[in-house]
Amino acid sequence: MRMGKRLIPAVILVLVATGLLRAQTYDIIIRNGRVVDGSGNPWYAGDVAIRNGRIAAIGSLCLPGPCDAKRTIDAQGLVVAPGFIDVHTHADSGVQRNPGAANYVFDGVTSVIAGNCGGSPSDLGNFFSDLRQRGISINFGSLIGHGTVRSAVMRMERRDPTPEELARMSALVEQAMRDGAVGLSTGLIYTPGSWAKTEEIISLARVAAKFGGIYATHLRNEGNDEQGGVFDAIEEALKVGREAGIPVEISHFKVAGKDVWGKSDRTIAMVENARAAGLDVTVDQYPYTASSTGLASMLPGWVQEGGREKYLERLSDPATRRRLINEVKERVRRRGFKRLDYAVVARCASDSSLEGKSITAINQAKGRKKKLESEIETALDILAKGGASMIYHSMDEKDVERIMRSEYSMVASDGGIVEFGVGVPHPRNYATNARVLARYVRERRVLRLEEAIRKMTSLPAQRFCLVDRGLIRPGLCADLVVFDDRTVSDVSTYEKPHALSTGFHYVIVNGTVVIENAQHTGARPGQILLGPGARQASEAPTSAISAIAGAAGR
Repeated sequence: MRMGKRLIPAVILVLVATGLLRAQTYDIIIRNGRVVDGSGNPWYAGDVAIRNGRIAAIGSLCLPGPCDAKRTIDAQGLVVAPGFIDVHTHADSGVQRNPGAANYVFDGVTSVIAGNCGGSPSDLGNFFSDLRQRGISINFGSLIGHGTVRSAVMRMERRDPTPEELARMSALVEQAMRDGAVGLSTGLIYTPGSWAKTEEIISLARVAAKFGGIYATHLRNEGNDEQGGVFDAIEEALKVGREAGIPVEISHFKVAGKDVWGKSDRTIAMVENARAAGLDVTVDQYPYTASSTGLASMLPGWVQEGGREKYLERLSDPATRRRLINEVKERVRRRGFKRLDYAVVARCASDSSLEGKSITAINQAKGRKKKLESEIETALDILAKGGASMIYHSMDEKDVERIMRSEYSMVASDGGIVEFGVGVPHPRNYATNARVLARYVRERRVLRLEEAIRKMTSLPAQRFCLVDRGLIRPGLCADLVVFDDRTVSDVSTYEKPHALSTGFHYVIVNGTVVIENAQHTGARPGQILLGPGARQASEAPTSAISAIAGAAGR
């Protein structure tokens, strides 16, 4: 037996010399890592090899024979996982200015889906072409936004579409799907989406379904107010899925407002019951108790009808302003808040000194009465000057954890590509994945490491039909992260958000290293993630978008 072991190296040398056993040549080999493959299965010790932008092999790759690679990365003591896929972003608003997407890749993200909450580029074909020419550091896909489509055809009119208008909206959705959109998104708390009835959404969702798309929705309500509350809003989303025959993704799934804290067990049960009945529905979630959106989201939709000019007229009319204040006051109180101290300015173009301060604090600094009504007046003054991006501390930690444990929930930031040092944005823009790994896996043990990574990789890939990503398997695209699960940290906070996550040693996109030892390499290997409808693009006339857009203005 001992003699046999001594002979093995000699035999290998003979085989190599005679050409009977050839060394494998790879671009990169990541050696000695704890491989968490994205499936949810337990980690295993092994190597991962990359060749021509794809995963070439996995396992113990350098034994018993020779192994050759242009570069070797030693992952001893580190986790090797698929690159994280963030399916709920607003990256379309910043990727052209900041194609390096540093706040995302430093958080382990290699792919994003944009166009959420009903807002997207109107011409995705041209937008994708522009990104290809610029080069981007992350893979990029997009939904087509219902709000974008509706405003292109109907502007800011608060009414039902005519049959002709609905046909034009359907044509815009169809063209976007042919151009590569992964589905249709709605933002039903925002105008003009909030003015659309369920039947309108179903009609447009059927178009997206025809091209294999998904329906991703910012629900009409995430709390409990005069519109029926989060429970009716979830039922509406499920109805769209059933009647349009389309998979449903409920965006940033939450219960917001003190009056609904603790009721996530009911919202989760609604989704579970729908799945048990055969409806393909999943959710995504960011791991924070604060949301972020515009200050105008506090207002009822009727105020914004007709565009900004009409909106400002209403704010300046005493009787209308009084009605508006009373409605907002009732909304705030119904959600269990007495003041606007939970509403903090993240970005204000008209007055940056307000950033990082609550409406309550701003109101007090102006010397106004310490009353909710006065604080609403202060908010309306900010809106009249152009508005602000806000952070709303409106959720409970127990609900966040309960939703996170759901097997069909995935991790998503609801963030964008931000400019470092500008404003006081939500920390989710920088640290969503690091926070899950640090707080909810390592510290609080809400999730196993393998389950957390499944929620960041294979589940979102499956949900959005990204068939060659999300797992560590030979032949799939080499989007990989190498990180230290003992030290990974979400450095970004509400008070000091502009801080990159730490603990990610390498981030690899399509086989190219983008993050190496806490440095961005400047590489831009990202690809456009096209939806199933792009395969039928050649069937559509190339002038469809411009023709429809021109008709919309008449």
